[in-house]
Amino acid sequence: MKIYHHIDEFTPVKNAVVTIGTFDGVHIGHRKIISRLKELAAAQDAETVILTFFPHPRMILHPEDENIKLITTINEKAELLEQLGIDHLIITPFSRDFSNQTAEEYIREVLVKKIGTKTIVIGYDHRFGKDRKGGLQDLLRLAPEYGFEVLEIPEQDINDVAISSTRIRTALLDGEVETANECLGYPFFITGKVIRGDQLGRQLGYPTANLMVEERYKLIPDDGIYAVKVKVEGVNYRGMAYIGHRPTVNGMTRNIEVNIFDFSGDIYNKQLRMEFLHFVREDIRFSSLDELVVQLGKDKESVQALLVMDGPQFNT
Repeated sequence: MKIYHHIDEFTPVKNAVVTIGTFDGVHIGHRKIISRLKELAAAQDAETVILTFFPHPRMILHPEDENIKLITTINEKAELLEQLGIDHLIITPFSRDFSNQTAEEYIREVLVKKIGTKTIVIGYDHRFGKDRKGGLQDLLRLAPEYGFEVLEIPEQDINDVAISSTRIRTALLDGEVETANECLGYPFFITGKVIRGDQLGRQLGYPTANLMVEERYKLIPDDGIYAVKVKVEGVNYRGMAYIGHRPTVNGMTRNIEVNIFDFSGDIYNKQLRMEFLHFVREDIRFSSLDELVVQLGKDKESVQALLVMDGPQFNT
């Protein structure tokens, strides 16, 4: 897959089958649309093109809303789309100037001139252009003039996408990672850099890698203990993750930590990928560190039992 970080970097292809959207999470609803896109391209000897935007339009149009959280970062989204076999991914910066184009300007300048669209796959409710006044009817009206075809995504498929996205975000914020994973079609994951902590986990007998997720807009699951799969330099390990403020020691910041089973090595400043497989328990305050250590022992047993049930998907 070729990735373009601005639409001006893209050279129109001879036969482009195009769809547009945020594709946050690239979940099972999105995958139905992408499968249709690929089927059309194969039948027409064409190339698939996805046009998406970064920053997310809501971040630009509603900068006051600090609660916008996305299932995937832009790099994670690109990785998932590449796995699905898309030919071209255009990540163009979203700005107020871009949003102020009229519907016809958007169709003529972006879809026709810059992408070379021959077929566009679009939802009945997709809106674009100044004040979001453009939509499916504008595409159908202008298609004969500009020489492209329009394929409408069925309303049920669009509703499935919206329902899935909402359900995934709600599930993750409630710690229900199993539900989120069913809707995603793969385990929800975060990627981050390992940073130095205060070594409390090591003192308690459960050394942890502390993750810093640089993208502030990335959705982080609810506080608690999770059974996870951790990828370190291409190798998969089992692990016990913790998200929370460490109330037993009056912690002030929200931490993301993982105790990686059967692993030793210096991974400071390295990127780590963590897949959330099961929720084990919520974050609670203990009366002493000794009580916390006892509970961590029970948590590790629970995590190990859950991950063994998942089968041989680890290298250790």
